[in-house]
Amino acid sequence: MGLRFALAGGREGWVRALLTGVGVGLGVALLLLTAAIPGALEERHRREEARLDWPFNSQMAESGADNTLLVARVDTQFRDREIRGRVLEPEGPKAPLPPGLKEFPAAGDMVVSPALKEFLASDDARLLRERLPYDIVGTIGEQGLIGSQELAYYAGGTDLADRINSGTVRLTALGSPEPTHEELDPVLMLLVLVVFVALLTPVAVFIATAVRFGGERRDRRLAALRLVGSDAAATRRIAAGEALAGSLLGLALGTVFFLIGREVAASVEIFRISVFPSYLNPSPLLALLVAVAVPAAAVLVTLLALRGVVIEPLGVVRTARPARRRLWWRLLLPLAGIMLLSPMIGQGRDGGEFNQYLVISGVLLLLVGVTALLPWLVETVVARLGKGSVSWQLAVRRLQLSSGTAARMVNGIAVAVAGAIALQMLFAGVEDDYTKATGYDVSRAQIQIAVPRGVELASVAQKVQDTEGVQHVHALSKGHFGDLPWRQEPERFASLTVGDCATLREVAKLPSCRDGDVFALSGAEHDTDTPSLNTPGQKLYLEVPDPTNPSEYGEDVLWTVPKGVKQARSIPDPTTYRRGGFLMTPGAVPAGLASAVSGDLYIALDDSVPYAHEYVRNTAAAIDPLSEPMAWQESERSNRYESIRTGLFVGAVCVLVLIGASLLVSQLEQLRERRKLLSALVAFGTRRRTLSLSVLWQTAVPIGLGLALAATVGVALGAVLLRMAGTSVRVDWASLFQMTGIGAGVVLAVTLLSLPPLLRMMRPDGLRTE
Repeated sequence: MGLRFALAGGREGWVRALLTGVGVGLGVALLLLTAAIPGALEERHRREEARLDWPFNSQMAESGADNTLLVARVDTQFRDREIRGRVLEPEGPKAPLPPGLKEFPAAGDMVVSPALKEFLASDDARLLRERLPYDIVGTIGEQGLIGSQELAYYAGGTDLADRINSGTVRLTALGSPEPTHEELDPVLMLLVLVVFVALLTPVAVFIATAVRFGGERRDRRLAALRLVGSDAAATRRIAAGEALAGSLLGLALGTVFFLIGREVAASVEIFRISVFPSYLNPSPLLALLVAVAVPAAAVLVTLLALRGVVIEPLGVVRTARPARRRLWWRLLLPLAGIMLLSPMIGQGRDGGEFNQYLVISGVLLLLVGVTALLPWLVETVVARLGKGSVSWQLAVRRLQLSSGTAARMVNGIAVAVAGAIALQMLFAGVEDDYTKATGYDVSRAQIQIAVPRGVELASVAQKVQDTEGVQHVHALSKGHFGDLPWRQEPERFASLTVGDCATLREVAKLPSCRDGDVFALSGAEHDTDTPSLNTPGQKLYLEVPDPTNPSEYGEDVLWTVPKGVKQARSIPDPTTYRRGGFLMTPGAVPAGLASAVSGDLYIALDDSVPYAHEYVRNTAAAIDPLSEPMAWQESERSNRYESIRTGLFVGAVCVLVLIGASLLVSQLEQLRERRKLLSALVAFGTRRRTLSLSVLWQTAVPIGLGLALAATVGVALGAVLLRMAGTSVRVDWASLFQMTGIGAGVVLAVTLLSLPPLLRMMRPDGLRTE
């Protein structure tokens, strides 16, 4: 009978069932998405490993054969987008073909990902097209990409064997020989657990709220059932049947929403993360758990809600002044959560492990405590609100009569904000542990370009200097000397740095300098052999690797230490490293030595020139297609920490979308319930502006109280988590205000979206009935 009530009753019943189904369905869709995340991450990891071209020992070859492949890594960056690039040269018909390719591209051709092909065709990619002077002959298949929006390409190359020692590898197979699964440290595991709990708890709260849509009208129908002879137990079973019908409809709609979102996912990229629809396959066990848990939760929530309502044949006693809510048992939930988490305080510092069950239970109790405390807080505060404008009095009176409904609407966003604040505090507190300084002095240079052996450094430096957006270029050649030929394993070593006088002053304090000078450095770390090698007539041998075999050495290049070597004091170079060994100006370098050293360009950019980085990258690609300019940063973060942080942002975006959609559905349902009341007030002459303001106040007061409670609980949870991670407690005020502001912004947007239907409902003809 309850199922019939939910699905019958004409337009009124269908609208009520549809609102409940949509509310539950949005939550179900996000739960199914969460159930698909582990499989999606595993599939991304599998595809990344399948195309790995790192030189594993078991896959390397010393010489070309019919099953070897030469691979040059030519990754680049365009603005803030990473682009994966590889230049391929098969050395035989059995060379391993990368996943996603049907055949190797010919020299001068390239196969690109669909996203890169689309991007290259746009007007914004003019500078990138100059950098990739290849003809597009095909697209990379899905198996060769980790995401639908990944920018990647494979190009055909020639003569890569000559570049074995400079970014090119010779392989007999692609992929990782053994699957790798790096264990997370305890703090990162704590982050993962808290992220999942903090993101899923609001979803559960919204589902519990959605199954109670139309509660007041339902109770009136149940009172009519009592009047025709139904007892209290049967009435509750009928109410449970109605909730069950709404949840089953929600499961069906949620599955549809998930399937639609699954197809849309291919065209969406959030924080540079994209997936293919085939990634999003929920685990059958988790999907079954969602299918069972949602209807069970709907029935349970309905039965618990009816415990506080006395349904009699002549009406619902809830319309009388309700008993005041008690506080003591509501405080037990967050206190119990803190007690569960307290035994693990300091575990992150001591390198111990966190009990996953205690972490999940403790965080869950703290966040659920928000849903228990908020109704009491709203009721206590609104009971003391009084005089004001007409709109204020209408709103306050409505809140005093139905504070529980107002609190239910706000519960989900309050839980989401509390979890977000705690997570932001935890991320901010442990960020330093996963961030390290790179050692680059970005005030002196912003890009570094490696120049291979045999290329004239001066001409390359001049081309870069002439590039738009470049202020100045410091060109330094480098090498290593030994006191014996390198095949005989030298016992003493010294570094070699070649540059003009202005550039050498970037690495050493020189007494005086002119072209043709040679300097011996002092003050460098771990340089103990230079003083003994700085003897006139000492023969030194330059390290020259064999270009065809990285493990062997080429022909010896000999240099004899001349008389008159000057002394210089080493200072930090642009990489903040103190160099040792010998410094030479170009005029002092023998011809054979100049062609055997490799070089580096340290480039300072003009910040006022837009896209200066891109101009430099284009120049570097024109000089050497295999070059990979490195943009300097002062610090870098752990990849795993950054992945978890990105996952939090992606999940938070999804939860915020759910929050907004569910709040809008809830707001529309409440307005629909009050349609006749609004029409009556308008018929009596109440201004529409007054009613609109009253609706705004009815939303603003509970939201303000909910956000204040969320901030308090979030800071408390964040403090406990920081102590568990072994980090000093400090409140990230910027993140706190940011998360609170985002929550308020979502509610404001929902309120504005609900104004058009509100204005349509405020018509006197809404009183008509048949």
